[in-house]
Amino acid sequence: MEFGFWDIVQILGALAFFVYGMKIMSDGIQRAAGSQLRNILRSMTKNRFLGVFTGFLITALVQSSSATTVMTVSFVNAGLLSLVESAGVMMGANIGTTITGWLVSILGFKVKLAHYSIPLFALAVPMILAGRGKIKYWGEFLLGFSILFLGLSYLKGAVPDLKGNAEVLDFLAGFTGWGILSRILFVMIGALVTVIVQSSSAAMAITLTMCAQGWLPFEVAAAMILGENIGTTITAELASMVGNTNAKRSARIHSMFNIIGVTWMVILLPFFLPLLANFTESMGMGDPYSSEGMPIGLSAFHTAFNLLNVIMLLGFVPFLVKAAIWSVPMKEDEDENEGKLKFIGAGIRTPELATIELQKEAAHFGEITARMSGFAKILINSTDAKEQKKMLKKLKKYEKITDRLEIEITEYMSKLSSRENTPKTSLRLRSILNICNDLERIGDIYFQISKTIERKIEDQDYFLPEQRDNLNKMIDTVDEAFAIMVKNLNSPSYDDVSQDEAKAAEKAINAMRNKLRDHNNERIGNEDYNSKTAMIYNNVFSSLERAGDHIINVSEAITGEI
Repeated sequence: MEFGFWDIVQILGALAFFVYGMKIMSDGIQRAAGSQLRNILRSMTKNRFLGVFTGFLITALVQSSSATTVMTVSFVNAGLLSLVESAGVMMGANIGTTITGWLVSILGFKVKLAHYSIPLFALAVPMILAGRGKIKYWGEFLLGFSILFLGLSYLKGAVPDLKGNAEVLDFLAGFTGWGILSRILFVMIGALVTVIVQSSSAAMAITLTMCAQGWLPFEVAAAMILGENIGTTITAELASMVGNTNAKRSARIHSMFNIIGVTWMVILLPFFLPLLANFTESMGMGDPYSSEGMPIGLSAFHTAFNLLNVIMLLGFVPFLVKAAIWSVPMKEDEDENEGKLKFIGAGIRTPELATIELQKEAAHFGEITARMSGFAKILINSTDAKEQKKMLKKLKKYEKITDRLEIEITEYMSKLSSRENTPKTSLRLRSILNICNDLERIGDIYFQISKTIERKIEDQDYFLPEQRDNLNKMIDTVDEAFAIMVKNLNSPSYDDVSQDEAKAAEKAINAMRNKLRDHNNERIGNEDYNSKTAMIYNNVFSSLERAGDHIINVSEAITGEI
C-alpha cells in the first residue's frame, strides 16, 4: 500500500474542514444564545453539583469544552465565579465534551450523516443570507453542523484502510507490548495531537476514524483518548496566562482534575476495558475490540471515564482548590498593579460572551479614575513639599494609566467589532467605548489641575482659607458624583441603571461651580484678593466642573443615551 505526501495533505484538509465546521457551529450557537449562556453560568453555579450540570449543559450546547473552560476562566478572572464554583463547571465540561464523541460515532459512522449535509446547506444558507439576528445565527449553526460531518466524511475517505495490511499493524504492535509504558506513550501522543489541532473534539474524530479504518487497537485508542483529556487543559492554561491569579488557579484545577483522572485510569485500563466491553456487548452496542464496534465503544469509554472521575473527585474539590492556591501563589504587587487590564485578555471569543468582562474592566477603569480626585484634594490642601511632590507624581502616573487603559480596551474592542455582533451587543460595545473615552478625559483634566497647582507652588502663590474650603466642598460634590458613577459601572446589568442620581449630582456640581464663579468675580479687585490666585482658583473649580460633565456622560453611556 502506497501512502504519500498527497494522502497526508488530503487528511490535513479533511481535518481542517472538520475543525472549521465545529468552529462555525460553536460560534453560531454562542451568538444565538450568548446572553442566555452567560446567565446560565452566573445563576446555576451556586454549588459544585449545580456547577457540574451547568458545565455539562453549556458544553453540550456549544460543542466545545474549550469555549466553556475559557468562559469559566474569564468569569473567575472577573470575580463572577469562585474557584469552588469554577471547579464544578470544569468537571461538567469534561462530561459535556463526550457528547461530541457520541455524535461523531453514531451520526458519522452509523447514520452516514454526510449524505444529508448538502440538503442542510440548502436550509442554512438562505437563513444566513435572508435572516436577521438569531435566525441568521441558527443558520450558521446548521452550516457548521453540515461542514463538520462533511469534513468527517472526507476524513474517513482520506485515511487509508489498514485492516488487511499486516506489516503496518505488526509495526504498531511493537509499541503496545511494554505494559504501562505503552499506555503512557499513547497518552502522550493523544495529548500532543490535541495540542497541535487545539481541539479535543478534532483529536477524538481522528482517533475514531483511525480505529474504524483498522489503524489502532482498542487499548491504544483508549489511551490516546485519555491523552486528549490532558491536551484540552492546555487551552484553559493558555487563556489564564493573561488573567489574574484566580484565573490561573481555575485553569490549574482543571489540569489537576484531568491529570489525576488519567493517572488512575492508566493504571486500571487493562482491568477496566474488558468490563466496559462486556457492558457494551450486553447493551447491544457491539464488540469494542472490533473495528465496527470500536467508535461506539470508545465513546462509551470516554463518557464512563469522565463520569467516574467527576464522581470520585467532586468531594475533593476543596483540596483541589487548596492545591491550586499553593501551586499558584498570589503576587505581592498584584493589588497595586493598577496599570494593567484585570478582566479581559483571556482570548478573543464571540462578542456576546466577552461583554461581561468589558463591563467589569470599564468599572475597574472608573474606580482608578475616581482615585485621582483624592490625590488632587491632598495636593490642594498640603503644605508639605514632600507630600506635594508625591501627589504630583501619582497624578502623572495615573494619567498615563488612564491613557493606556483606554488604548488597550479600545484595541480589544476593535478585535471584537471586526466579528459579527448582534444589535444589542453592538450597542453595548459602543457604550463601553464612549465610557472609556470619557474616563480618559477625566484623567487628562486631573493631570491639568495638577500642573496648575504645580505652577502655583513654584511661584509661591497661596490660596486664601475660604478658597481652599470652597475647593474642598467642590471636590466633595464631585466625589459624590464619582461614587454614583462607579456604582452604575458595577451594576450587573446596564439595563437596570437609572440616571436620576447621576443627573442630580451633576446639577449639584454645576450649581456649586456657578456659586464659586460668581463669588470669585465679585471679590476680584479687592485689595485682599490676589487676582493671579483668583485666576488659578477659577481654573481649578472650572476644571472640576468639566470632570463632572464627563462623569454624567459615563452614566448616560451606560444607559445607551450616548
